[in-house]
Amino acid sequence: MYKHFFKRVFDLFFSLAAIICLSPIFFVVTIWLHFANKGAGAFFTQDRPGRDGKIFRVIKFKTMTDERDDNGELLPDAQRLTKVGRIVRSLSMDELPQLINVFKGDMALIGPRPLLPEYLWVFDDFQKRRMEVRPGITGWAQVHGRNHCKLSKKFELDVWYVDHLSFWVDLKIILLTIKNVLMREDIGEGGSDMVDIDDLGMEERIQAYMQEHKISN
Repeated sequence: MYKHFFKRVFDLFFSLAAIICLSPIFFVVTIWLHFANKGAGAFFTQDRPGRDGKIFRVIKFKTMTDERDDNGELLPDAQRLTKVGRIVRSLSMDELPQLINVFKGDMALIGPRPLLPEYLWVFDDFQKRRMEVRPGITGWAQVHGRNHCKLSKKFELDVWYVDHLSFWVDLKIILLTIKNVLMREDIGEGGSDMVDIDDLGMEERIQAYMQEHKISN
């Protein structure tokens, strides 16, 4: 009952309440980033796979400029990350706009983190099981290593969550997330949503796919 009904009710109620209560913070951070990002805007959107692989646009605070080199290529992330952006990330505030995704039903407060869609075709059946539920702002994998455990382990934790989803598991994740943010634990400079292909053991599947579809390197 919780998984199929009350979880969505709680997500809808708490996301709306959080958006209203945090609106002053949203406003201040938006203005702050607008100037810090040198005209690049305060928000970042990107396609991500949701429940059952349905693509949606995830919303985050933009923490980097769009500065480019002489060849028109974006500078490395470390050079584009602003001081304001670093503070926003260190406090995990860059994730706050995803409350809008939760309210819309694209995401849940708790669930596996949504990854990039270009990797979907190399996920095996076990790895795809993480998409049986809505992706979340925080999840079981994030409170058990976040940026410091291998992607293969994160997938195992994500599927464990799918199989054990309950009110009490979600409550534990919320409490651990609050603890991690307050203690500044497992908070990195970003990039945790990127997939390390070798780490997931996908290299052979990629090569097979390229040979089957006659794609050259």
